[in-house]
Amino acid sequence: MTSLLVMAKAPVAGLAKTRLCPPATPVEAADIAAAALLDTLDAVLAVPEVTPVVAFTGDLQQAARRTELADALARTTVIPQRGSTFAERLANAHADVAEHGPVVQIGMDTPQVTASLLTSAITRLDELDAVLGHACDGGWWALGLRDPLDAGVLRDLPMSQADTGRKTWLALRHLRIGHLPVLSDVDTMADARKVAGQTSGRFTAAVTAR
Repeated sequence: MTSLLVMAKAPVAGLAKTRLCPPATPVEAADIAAAALLDTLDAVLAVPEVTPVVAFTGDLQQAARRTELADALARTTVIPQRGSTFAERLANAHADVAEHGPVVQIGMDTPQVTASLLTSAITRLDELDAVLGHACDGGWWALGLRDPLDAGVLRDLPMSQADTGRKTWLALRHLRIGHLPVLSDVDTMADARKVAGQTSGRFTAAVTAR
């Protein structure tokens, strides 16, 4: 059964979405991050016949919307992130779910993602070895792998750079790989406003508007 893997960090004020400040305060930025994660989890949990997994880091007890997040996370399998760099944590998270079959991995910065989009990514792995969803900022928002151990190539790649998406694609070019739709990450307040207008979720649009 395919694992839907979410890389997530506790949305703690002063640590989460600091590029939203200003105009947002640290508390408001953490609230937007929590809303984005909740909408992401809603989309993941709406996909049938998958194993929802969250690779989590940070102190949930200090997080914004911690009660709502705890309720949503309780419906998933939560595993700890492992590694000293984000690239290592990504590769390790894929390896940690490898025994269960293919994986489609996303982050918590694209709350406009839908269950149908995730289902489409999973279906494409019936014919391809990998799928990659580029982000507007040059990174990527989703990586699907028929063999999760292929994520080992991520360990040597720079993350959060303007060419991360291109370099990830090149690192996987030995596989049969296909594109997913390009989405915007929520990094700045301009991003948050743009994405809020695209999401049908319960949280991000309302929190950003407020």
